[in-house]
Amino acid sequence: MNKVDYLRISLVDRCNFRCQYCMPRVVEWDYINKQELLTNTEILTLLTHVFIPLGFSKFRLTGGEPLLRPGVVKLVQQIASLPQTQDLAMTTNGALLPEMAQNLYNAGLRRINISLDSLQAETFAQIIGRNGTIWWEKTWTGIKAAHKVGFNPLKLNVVIIPGLNDGEVLDLAALTRSRNWHVRFIEFMPIGNDDLFNGRGWIPSEELRQTIRHKWGLEASQVTGNGPADVFQIPGAQGTLGFISQMSECFCSRCNRIRLSADGWLRPCLLNETGQMDLKTPLRRGVNLATIRKQVQKLLEIKPEINFQERDPGTNGGIYSRTMSQIGG
Repeated sequence: MNKVDYLRISLVDRCNFRCQYCMPRVVEWDYINKQELLTNTEILTLLTHVFIPLGFSKFRLTGGEPLLRPGVVKLVQQIASLPQTQDLAMTTNGALLPEMAQNLYNAGLRRINISLDSLQAETFAQIIGRNGTIWWEKTWTGIKAAHKVGFNPLKLNVVIIPGLNDGEVLDLAALTRSRNWHVRFIEFMPIGNDDLFNGRGWIPSEELRQTIRHKWGLEASQVTGNGPADVFQIPGAQGTLGFISQMSECFCSRCNRIRLSADGWLRPCLLNETGQMDLKTPLRRGVNLATIRKQVQKLLEIKPEINFQERDPGTNGGIYSRTMSQIGG
C-alpha cells in the first residue's frame, strides 16, 4: 500500500457545465448552501494542523468547478506558500481559464488538468449539457491560455462514454504528437449516473490502447505522475497518454489519496462511502485539532481495507448518496 500523502480538496459543488458523468440531469439538484462550505481559513487550518502533520504534501483543488469559488486565486497562493507543499494542482473544465490562467500561475499553481471530452462541438454539448459551440470554444481557448502561461504538465482529462465520444479516441490521442500535452483517458464510473451507466457501460482501457497501438504503436513512457494512471507514449510524440482504469484494472492497492468535500466530509475512497468522516462540524464546534487529527489518523489506518471492489454504495436505496461533483472527483 502506498503512503497516503495526497489530498484532493473540493472547493465548491457548483459548475457551469453539467456533464453526464458528473452531474446527471436525472438528479434533482440541490447545491450546498454557501455557509455550509468550508471557508478558506478552515481549509488552511485543516491543512496545517491535521493533514500536513500526518504527512500530506500533495494537494489538488477540484469542484464542481473550482474556478467558480470566490477567492480561489488567494487560496492557491496561500496553499502554494506553505513550506510543506511539494505539489499543488487543479482540475478544471477550463472555461474560465482565459481570464484566470495568468493569475493562477502567478499565485503559485504549476500543474493543471483540464476536462476535454470531445473535439466536436455537438458531441461536447451532449456531454456537458450546454451550448456546445460556445463552451467548447471557451474550453479550447482556456487550454491554449494555460499552455501559453506555462503550466507544465498540462493534462487533458477525457472520460470515454460508449456511443458518445468513443469514436474520437485517435483524434484526442493525436493531440500529444506535436504538443507537450498529456491526455488522460478515464474509464466511465458508476457514481450518481446509474441510468446512463447501465445503459452504456464502459470501455476497458486496454481496448483504447489497442486502438492507438494499431494506428501508431505505443510504448511505455518514462514520465510518471502522482496518480493511478498507467502512462504510455506514441513513438516520437512530445506528450504522453495516460489510462486511468478503475473499472477494469483495480488500482486500490497503490492508491495514495483521500478526498475532502466542499462541505467538509473526508472520504477515503472515491467509489466507496465506507468510513467517510465529517470534519467541518467538530472544527466549528471548537474540538481540539489534535483530536481531529487522531480521528483522521485512524481513518488512514483502515484505508487499505476500503476499496472499490467491496464498495458500500451508500444508504440511499443502494445508490451513491453523492454524485461526482459533490465528492470532488
